[in-house]
Amino acid sequence: MRKANSIDELLKQSDFVTLHVPLVDVTRKLIDEKRLALMKPGAALLNFARDAIVDEDAIVAALRGHRLKYYLCDFPSAKLLGEPGVAALPHLGASTVEAEENCAVMVVNQVREYLEDGAIANSVNFPNVEMPRESPYRVAIANANVPNMLGQISTTMARAGLNIHNMVNKSRGEMAYTLVDVDSPIQPAVVDALAKIKGVLSVRAIPAEQS
Repeated sequence: MRKANSIDELLKQSDFVTLHVPLVDVTRKLIDEKRLALMKPGAALLNFARDAIVDEDAIVAALRGHRLKYYLCDFPSAKLLGEPGVAALPHLGASTVEAEENCAVMVVNQVREYLEDGAIANSVNFPNVEMPRESPYRVAIANANVPNMLGQISTTMARAGLNIHNMVNKSRGEMAYTLVDVDSPIQPAVVDALAKIKGVLSVRAIPAEQS
């Protein structure tokens, strides 16, 4: 076994080629007529990444010209229907029993982490935010991504006599999310004052569970 120095070199020497790349501009039609012509006669191509990584017209031509013997994918299409050497499976990898179970466990863990520590993961509108607990007193703030927001949050806490132990702030587009650990309990009046800051969408005090 040795490392190929280029895609073309790999295609020339391989009997079986599997594709494992995301669909981005540089991988769109990565396997086209020119590259299929480099492959060994009778080679097999497996594509379980994305359909547009290959040029389906070129795939059909290579199969009919006996340059390619097999094309396996999970992207059935009208162009591939009935072509000898094609095995097109349903795109259902995320619907296996194992995948469904893993997704359920992941969702439960992420909801628990949000409720207990304010962490956000895989949100549609908010950035991923996580901060290790360094204090039993934490506040989570969802806010607009505008200038001086952190300054106003810090000033409000300072006026309430709260010392900030640690803080993280991340944004995604117009939305931002802030976690702040402080050294003493966060009173309801502080939560109310933070909520009144223009641009703050929600405020939640999250004390650590006491064992």
